[in-house]
Parts: sequence; structure tokens; C-alpha cells
Amino acid sequence: MKNMKKFLDEHFLLETDTAKLLYHDYAKHLPIIDYHCHLPPDEIANNVNYENITRVWLNGDHYKWRAMRANGVNEAYITGAKTDAEKFTQWAATVPYTLRNPLYHWTHLELQRYFNIHDILSPDTATQVYNTCTDLLQTQEYSTRGLISKMNVEVICTTDDPLDNLAYHQQLKSEGLALKVLPAFRPDKAMAAENTEALNAYIDKLEAVADATIGTYNDYLTELKGRHDYFAANGCSVSDHGLEQIYAADYEDSEISFIFNKIRNKETLSATDVLKFKSAMLFEFALWDHEKGWVQQYHIGALRNNNTRAFSNLGPDTGWDSIGDFSQAAALSKFLNRLDTEDRLAKTIIYNLNPADNEVIAAMTGNFNDGSVAGKVQFGSAWWFLDQKDGMTRQLNALSNMGLLSRMVGMLTDSRSFLSFPRHEYFRRLLCNLFGNDIENGELPNDTPWVGKIIQDISYNNAVNYFKF
Repeated sequence: MKNMKKFLDEHFLLETDTAKLLYHDYAKHLPIIDYHCHLPPDEIANNVNYENITRVWLNGDHYKWRAMRANGVNEAYITGAKTDAEKFTQWAATVPYTLRNPLYHWTHLELQRYFNIHDILSPDTATQVYNTCTDLLQTQEYSTRGLISKMNVEVICTTDDPLDNLAYHQQLKSEGLALKVLPAFRPDKAMAAENTEALNAYIDKLEAVADATIGTYNDYLTELKGRHDYFAANGCSVSDHGLEQIYAADYEDSEISFIFNKIRNKETLSATDVLKFKSAMLFEFALWDHEKGWVQQYHIGALRNNNTRAFSNLGPDTGWDSIGDFSQAAALSKFLNRLDTEDRLAKTIIYNLNPADNEVIAAMTGNFNDGSVAGKVQFGSAWWFLDQKDGMTRQLNALSNMGLLSRMVGMLTDSRSFLSFPRHEYFRRLLCNLFGNDIENGELPNDTPWVGKIIQDISYNNAVNYFKF
């Protein structure tokens, strides 16, 4: 018992003296480049102060919602009509039951880093924590921009539909802030042919935005390309796709034109039609990304909206998604190879959700690095269900074994919450712990300056050089 460590102290997750040295001397104070998240740009532009801790911490956080449901909390206290104070109380009552779930770490790390609260959240401390945080959130230091500044964030890339007018990004740029808030092109809805009614409505909206008539597939590509150009003119240099798997079916252009006509005529598409249409659209997007020198990101492997009853009541992104077991290798290889063969493969990051695919993805990315850019095709950081201690460590080890961890562009939040930036710290601590353990085990040389440089590269410098924001 005499050697028991204190929970979440300054050496949290750092098991050796070398790990502590690497983190505190090399990683701790680096700025953050958050190149993929779902933060609302309007709330940054308007520099919002949240009414209370529930609004900034629980609203929209399906990680916490899933835990509360698993703990037997009624939906009224999660997404329902109960008061914010009542919802927070139910979250505080759930936290003691999240032991060994990453939410236990996230919760207390965020309370410490933002609010200097070192108490354990529980029913006994709920009222005090709620009141202290809520009072602080009314101050300028705790506005959205204040929260971002507190975490030393330099760049934020939001996730934006092609039809977005990017007005809030324009407003932020016009203010001349040191913080860069940039859009990312996320065209998932534009290729979602499995629901022709929704896709038709989307095409109609594109017609209105573009002030154009879209009667053919070529018209559709032209107007979507116009949105891609518009995003580029507004500082965008990254795209992102959330997919079950990469789509890479063979097709003829004439087939896609015919399928598009079926969509506009509201005819039912076959599964083959859907696959071919998605494959064609995904390839076109990749060509545009390469043309502009963008970085393209592919998040693959989520099985979404599993609970149809709950989905019909609450909609997407409310906690009904999980890990899928899709076959990934063949289609991913075919897609990347087609682009590479035409010498039109952009810088690419692949994120997978199924940990069983870690080595598959890590090995696949190595097939398409051509020496033109360090880490041109990357195995991205642990994502969603995997952005926790075990998932991050497994991703880092798979990348280390199959490629060059030293060229990785580091962590991102992938979050809708302004309180999620400590995930970068969590990642950096785990990274330093891996290297520190290897050094003390004699598996790496005790060359602190060089290893420290590698830590800094992964944590920050590689992202600077790769994205060139």
C-alpha cells in the first residue's frame, strides 16, 4: 500500500521516470492542432457562455448518454424534459459506476484541467461541482473561446456539409484571431443513395444554394465541385468521410448517369446501383482533393443507428451506433490503388473502428507511401470507441510494428464538446509512457533529446508540416 499512486496526479499514466521526463519536459506544453472535430462554429464565432455545466458537458455527448442508459437512468434525464440540474445529478450518480470505462478518466481530467476541481464526482459532490462550474462558465474566461485558449489550441477543423455557407468561419477569419477555425468538407449526404428520397431533397437544396438546375449526373458533379471550390476559397484544406467501408465497385460513367436519373425520378435502386453510385462519388471527391492538395480522411467501420425505435424518436448521433465487422482490405486496396495508378492520390488518413482491423489498416497504408511526403498515407489515431487507454495503445503499437510511428500526425478530439481537449494530453501521456517503458527496458537507447524530439513531432510538429494550415 505504501507505493500506491494518487489518482490522476501529475504523473497520471506515466509508469517510469523516463516517461515522466519525456512528458513533462517535451510534450506537456505543446500547442494543440485539432484537425478533426465536430464543434459548432457558430458557438465559437458568437463566443458563447453556457448557462450551466450540463449545457457544455452533457448536451450532445452520446458517450455519457450511453453510460447513463446502461446505468438504468430514464431517458427523461438524458435527452428528455428534466432540468439541467436534474440531468447533471443523474450523471454524477452514474460516474461512480463508470470505473474502468474511459469516461471515468475523461470526466475527472476535464474537471481538473478546466475548473481546477480535484474532487471525485458523485452524488455527494454533485451540487458543489455543478454550482462551481456553472458560476465559472458565466465569466469571459470560460466562454467558448476562453475554453479553447485555456487548452492552448492553435487550429480547429470543424466538420461541415458542402451546402454550408461557412458564414461563421468567414466571421472568425475577419476578426484576425490567432486561433484558426477552418472548415472540413464532409460530403456524406451527397452520396447517400440508399435513401433516394433524402438524396433528392439534398440535391434540391444544392440547386437552391448554387442557383442552378441539376438534371443530370454531370450537372450534379459540376455543382458539388463548385461547393468544393467554395470551401477551398474559405480556407478549407481537408475533407472527411464517415463510411461503413470504402466503396470501390467497378462502374461505367454511363451507368452512373442512368442511376442518377433513377434517383431524380424517385425510383428504387438496387443494392448494386447504390454501391456503384457511392463508388463513383467517392472517387470524384478524391480527385478534387488531390487537385487542390488537400488531406482526405476516411473514418470507416461504424455500424450506425442499430436501435431503430430509439433512432426514430431521437435521430442520429444520439448513442445507437457501434463497431461494425465489415470487410475492409480489398476495397480499400482497390480504391487507393486506382488513385495511385493515375497519380492522383492525395495525402490520406484512414481511421478504423474495429480493433481487429488495426494491423490490416496499418499494413495497407504502407502500400501507397511513395516518398513524396513523409507519412503521405497514414493510419489515423484511435477513433470513437477506441480513443481510450487500451485502444490508443493498440493503435500505437500496430502502427509502430507496421509503419513509422515517428511520422504520425498525432491526436484529435473528434468531439462536439469544448471540454474534450484534454484528450490530447491523454494521448501524449500514453505516448510518452510507451517510449519511456521501452527505454527503461533496454529496448530503445537512452537518448532523451532524440526521443523527446520524436515525441514532439508526433504530438505537434508532424501535424504542422503535414497539414500546413
